[in-house]
Amino acid sequence: MEPHDAPAYPVGLRLAGRRVVVVGGGQVAQRRLPALVSAGADIVLVSPSATPSVEAMAAAGELRWERRAYASGDLEGAWYALVASTDGAANAAASAEAEARRVWCVRSDDAEAATAWTPATGRTDGVTVAVLTGRDPRRSAAVRDAVVAGLRDGSLVAPQHRMRTAGVALVGGGPGDPDLITVRGRRLLAEADVVIADRLGPRDLLDELPPHVEVIDAAKIPYGRAMAQEAINAALIEHARAGRAVVRLKGGDPYVFGRGMEEAEALAEAGIPVTVVPGISSSISVPGAVGIPVTHRGVAHEFTVVSGHLAPDDPRSLVDWSALARLRGTLVLLMAVERIGAIAATLIAGGRAADTLVAVVQEGTTAAQRRVDATLATVAARVAAEEVRPPAVVVVGDVVGVGRGAAGGRG
Repeated sequence: MEPHDAPAYPVGLRLAGRRVVVVGGGQVAQRRLPALVSAGADIVLVSPSATPSVEAMAAAGELRWERRAYASGDLEGAWYALVASTDGAANAAASAEAEARRVWCVRSDDAEAATAWTPATGRTDGVTVAVLTGRDPRRSAAVRDAVVAGLRDGSLVAPQHRMRTAGVALVGGGPGDPDLITVRGRRLLAEADVVIADRLGPRDLLDELPPHVEVIDAAKIPYGRAMAQEAINAALIEHARAGRAVVRLKGGDPYVFGRGMEEAEALAEAGIPVTVVPGISSSISVPGAVGIPVTHRGVAHEFTVVSGHLAPDDPRSLVDWSALARLRGTLVLLMAVERIGAIAATLIAGGRAADTLVAVVQEGTTAAQRRVDATLATVAARVAAEEVRPPAVVVVGDVVGVGRGAAGGRG
């Protein structure tokens, strides 16, 4: 086999504190230098000029810049060299010096003359993906992107084993559409041993889990005389203490009417490591899915998210409904379908116009999504007539009339 036909031998260089020489300060160096800086290399840049970004790195002390052309001897003591100047003769001379000193050398203008190649590299959650496909850099980049994307969204399942520590991740699953969970949330689901899921979490994601994952319906955890939330907390602690990676999958965002902080506090008191992964709240995403912006220039400069799980006259309610009635912006009501009549009447009594537009969106972002339009005066009757059931988001305000006919929906 000819030397140029032999495959490259992949290796990870540990360059922290070790001398690396970069010849040339142009676009190639600009692309390659950040990774060398992240690796902790002791970088010497030899170049008469540099791009503004490379200059900024030098000014920040991330590398030492010798503003001159390459000279013989520059690679003395180097562990690695990147030769990327616009001077072909200088590149050839630096490459020859690297060969003589047995310094691994990447050469941007002549890959065949180099002794090392730079792979297409991507990083996610402590994993470095490096791809070499010989003389096809575009294919290398495409393969790299596919692998990194798969690791990030959980479609390429590669659970951790050595470094993984047991604990609980409170993951916001978003409003219902499985595509609207965050990349990090999906990856943690793919690595879980146990998933304790809410009814409002994205159920379709559970079907994608490996067969060994134990899926627990939070609503069916037996709790006897204890409160349901206390029983959920106890289950989270029990599984984490058994050395399992636990995901608490919640609808929307864990901290938006999701009781996520109660769980986080219970876990912290038990000494269990907790990771909180924010989710897309239904308070914004569900209106958006049917074409309603919660704010709009010249229409609404504010939006207020309110829980409607307690009626306005309930002594346990913490909501100042009279103050809300005086606001001019958008009101977004969650868990309010069953008490929408009392809420609407209270808002009208507090000064909100009876003909204020209202939209009720049931099961937003899912295949069962539907929108019912009304006003404060008619919303209770419309909800009853249309048999609207939870989960639903109620939007009150002029924004309901914005963008009628504009793009909206699940796609």
